[in-house]
Order: sequence, then C-alpha cells, then structure tokens
Amino acid sequence: MKSNNKLFIAIIAALVLGVFLGYLVNSLGKGNTLRYTPSKEGADELIFETNDGVTHHQKVFVIKDSLEYNALHKTLPADVMIVVAKEKKKVSVVPEVFKTNETLKIQKTHKSVNESVTSIDNIDSFAEKIKLLGTIFIRLVQMIIAPLVFSTLVVGIAKMGDMKMVGRVGAKAMGWFISASLMSLLLGMLLVNWLQPGKGTPIKMEDASSAGELLEKTQAFSLEEFVKHVVPKSIFEAMATNEILQIVIFSVMFGIALASLGEAAKGIIKMLDVVSHVILKMVTYIMWTAPLGVFGAVAAAVSVYGFDIFGLYAKYLLDFTIGIALLWVVLLTAGYLILGKRLWELLKRIKSPLLIAFSTTSSEAVFPKLVEELERFGCQNRIVSFTLPLGYSFNLDGSMMYMTFASIFIAQVYGIDMPVEKQLTMLLVLMLTSKGVAGVPRASLIVVVATCAMFGIPPEGIALILPIDHFCDMARSMTNVLGNALATTAVDKWETANETN
Repeated sequence: MKSNNKLFIAIIAALVLGVFLGYLVNSLGKGNTLRYTPSKEGADELIFETNDGVTHHQKVFVIKDSLEYNALHKTLPADVMIVVAKEKKKVSVVPEVFKTNETLKIQKTHKSVNESVTSIDNIDSFAEKIKLLGTIFIRLVQMIIAPLVFSTLVVGIAKMGDMKMVGRVGAKAMGWFISASLMSLLLGMLLVNWLQPGKGTPIKMEDASSAGELLEKTQAFSLEEFVKHVVPKSIFEAMATNEILQIVIFSVMFGIALASLGEAAKGIIKMLDVVSHVILKMVTYIMWTAPLGVFGAVAAAVSVYGFDIFGLYAKYLLDFTIGIALLWVVLLTAGYLILGKRLWELLKRIKSPLLIAFSTTSSEAVFPKLVEELERFGCQNRIVSFTLPLGYSFNLDGSMMYMTFASIFIAQVYGIDMPVEKQLTMLLVLMLTSKGVAGVPRASLIVVVATCAMFGIPPEGIALILPIDHFCDMARSMTNVLGNALATTAVDKWETANETN
C-alpha cells in the first residue's frame, strides 16, 4: 500500500511539474520561426501575430521539389518565400519581417490561406520531444498487454473448469456492460439536448483539414470491416497490433478448449499462470516510469496550447464535464449498492490507475496495473482475468457518453434538427458500431465521424472539437477505468455470493 501511495504522490508531482514547465515554454518559447505544413502546391499566405499586437501576412509559394526553384525564384516578388513541400511534413520558415526587426517574437499563429497547419517552431519542437516520455511509457505498457490478456484470460477460463461457470460469469459481465453502455449513451443524449452547447455557439468552422485522417479512417467503416476487426485471422497479427477484442476471442476459445482436455492440460495452464505472474511483476517496474509519462504528456499539451486551452470552447467543456460528473454519480451509486462501504477501499486502490489514465489519455495504459490492484482488493484472479479484458472491449462508459454528446453537438452547430426517434436510432447504432473499434486510437472520434455521415450530419464537423478533444479524452479515459473496475468487482461479488449459496 505504501508503494502505491508513493507512486500516486510521484504522479501528482509530475502532473504539477508538467503544467509548470509547459506554461514556462508557452510563455518564453516564442521565437521568430514558424513550423508550416503545406497542404498543396502553389501560392499560400501565412498569418501570425507578433508581441507588438500586429497581425502579419507572409506570402509563400509551395513547390514540389528544389528543381522548380531555379525556374521560379527570379519570377516571384522579393517578399514571397519559396517553400519546398516535403510530403506534408513540417518545414521551418522565418518570415521576412524578422529579418529587419529582431525584437519581434511570434505570439500566436493562425491557419494559412490554404488551411495548412502552422505553429511556433520552438514550442512545437519542445512538445514533440518532451512528449516522447509519454510515448515511451505507453509503449512499455502496450508491450505487455497482449501476453498479459492472453495468459490471464486463458488461465482464468481453464481454472474455472466448469463451462457452465464460464457462461454464467460471461452473462453477468455482458449484462453489466450492455446496461452501463446504454445508460451512458442515454445520459449523453439527454444532457446535450438539455444543455444545448451547440445552439448559437460562437465556434466557427475554420477548416476540416485537421480531421482528414479521421475521415479517411472512416471511409471503410462497414459491416464487413466490423467483422474483420472483431474476428482475428491471425492471433500473431492481433497481438502485434494489440487488438484486444481479437485477442479476447482467441483466448476464450483457447481457454475453453484447454479446460476440456482435463489432466493433459495442467502443464500448459501452470506455465501460462507463471507467465502471467512474471508479466505482473514487470508491471511493477513499468509503473515507476508512469510519472515520467505523465510529465511528458502534460508538459507537451500545456506548452502548445497554454492555459488558454482550458477556456477554449468553455461551454462545450463545461457541459461535457457536467455529463462526466453525473456519469460518475450514477456509476458510484451502482457500485455502492453492490459493494457497500468497500467502494471507498476500491477507489483508494485504483487512484493511481485513474490518475495515469487521466494524464496520459489512455485507459489501455493502466490495464496491467488495474489487474494487479483489483486482485489486491480481493477479487478472484479468474474473475479479473476473464471480466476485465472483456470490459476493455465492451464497457467504455466515458467514451459511450461522449459519442452521443459529440454527435448531437455537431448537429446543433450546423442547425440540423434531430427528432427524438432519430436520436434513439442513433443511440442503438452507436451501441453496436462502438464495439467494432475497441482498442483503435481515438476510437470515439472515428465512431462519431462514421455515425454523423450515417445520419446526414456533416462528418467534417468533427474538426470543431479536435482542438479540445485531448482534454475530453482525459475525462473519458479515467471514466472508462472506473467503469471497468466497478464491473469487475460487481461480477466478482455476484459470483462469490453464488458460490456460497
């Protein structure tokens, strides 16, 4: 327990230091160099503000390669800069104004005329490098997720032995997951209709280029792709890409087959049991890198956006925060009805996973630690190893609430009327489609884009909320962890009661 408290304190300290360093870089890192990502060849114009309050317009001409330079540099005006496009990679540009005035610094950047991304070089460069700490931590965790899910789930099912018990536990878990998912979706729908954050919003649709990657990912979103995503064609491919749902399906089938062999399977079960304990030991080591990951992720976000980001889209963030708070009230109430006063003990146990998920915006990053803490809480190993991986595929409460909230918000911004029956249909569609992208990065946004397109809402509207999605994702990830912890402990309590009767 002392070790857990030390980790929690270290994460809090890293969070505070990350915010402080990010703010310093955001305040003092203003330079005279822009980072510019050309969206297309030809004439463009960079727009930025300097510390004297003046807005500047730097004309640029984007060329495909340096061979075009000789033909163009003599024909263009002297104040037009020539930029070589590097396969949509960022290039550094020092605007002409800084060559005559060295005291000026870039204070703020805007989208270019061609809607290309621009940012301040010093800050952007710092953010890219410091964020590597978070990337290292998340990759360390991802490294052990596949073997941990496989070994614990197979051992859990094999130890149950009785296939009736597997079916009973699975039915209880799925009952919780479906109920919690529907409740989360419905809560998001009710709140967005009541609070109406998109009605009369001052938010303007500047461009949809930032949503291009999400729109591309959604073009292949179909029933065929859903089946391909759920059913693995190779367990090795599924493990290599950390497709939790596919690993779960293979592990369940493998565990059932192993249990049916009886005595002959005991050696393999024992070996996998040892493997799971070795990986859980690795979790202890990896979790001590969590403060570094939190520090890097937070410092990067604050350095780029500054404290202004916390006030950006205030109404949307406030309304979503109210929704998350109400969802927590509902989940904790359900948890208290089942666990009683032990709920507070559970919250103490999972405080570090909750904080890590909040800081790194990754519920996946705390999966191994959550397994460890739930077992320390008193949950049976076989219940945890069976229920928790299923929860990571079917029980993402925070993400569910966000899907209906964001989808209808975009419709409100565009002034699209959504009758109640249409919203309920959307809710049921989300209930199904969300299961097809479990484990996919930014899965909630991909589902929102796909659903918007399905219901006649402009899918490019997702670009409206991309700038603040990082902060919404912090709340979503933490809520997903809470929901899965409660689901696992609830199923364990029911199953324990069933065994004693």
